[in-house]
Amino acid sequence: MVEVRNVSKRYGGTTVVDNVSLTIAKGKITSFIGPNGAGKSTLLSMISRLITKDEGQVLIEGKEIGTCNSKDLARKISVLKQSNHINVRLTVQELVSFGRFPYSQGRLTPEDRVQISEAISFMELTEMQDKYIDQLSGGQRQRAYIAMVMAQDTDYILLDEPLNNLDMKHSVQIMKVLRRLVDERGKTVVLVIHDINFASCYSDYIVALKNGRIIREGTVDEIIDSAVLGDVYDMDIPIENFGGKKIGVYFGT
Repeated sequence: MVEVRNVSKRYGGTTVVDNVSLTIAKGKITSFIGPNGAGKSTLLSMISRLITKDEGQVLIEGKEIGTCNSKDLARKISVLKQSNHINVRLTVQELVSFGRFPYSQGRLTPEDRVQISEAISFMELTEMQDKYIDQLSGGQRQRAYIAMVMAQDTDYILLDEPLNNLDMKHSVQIMKVLRRLVDERGKTVVLVIHDINFASCYSDYIVALKNGRIIREGTVDEIIDSAVLGDVYDMDIPIENFGGKKIGVYFGT
């Protein structure tokens, strides 16, 4: 379980995250939604300790992350940032092997190689594991980065806009993979996501932020609601049910 207690972050005179408290349950997909500038990515980055918080606490299984050794924390939380820039030319297998660094410090053991192979297989990248990252499509490249995160074998996986710049097919593939990681591997996934319909179809819990604050949180049924989403996005979003899923029809509204 992750506990966020009264966390704030300011840049200059602007408060980006304002006194946020939140509990993230294990073994679930929790999605952060909200308009641009709501503080979603900043909150995720503070949970992962990529950026420092100005106030408050973030506890993982009862331990404040600020007191954690970096190597120990990297065995507990893995993070995929919104943009990934690697200046060296790597194959898929070489990229995924970086996920084992907290364990092997670059000297791969047989156990590391098993984890790498399993992650590549899980992401259906075996046939292209010797290809260079820059030879892959956007969707394949994103799957490779998620395989790297998988190989890190942490209980908590934090993803900042993993569907960014992906087409519909690859977005669905990624979300199905994340769902499998939770359902089959017992992982806890927390992600920032813009598309409320992907959040609706694949999440267990949704946290809606606006102006640096959590304005609503709850199950899909509680959050994918016209009144709630109207408060979040300042627009009318009719909700329809398709195949048992709640879909926001916001196009042209």
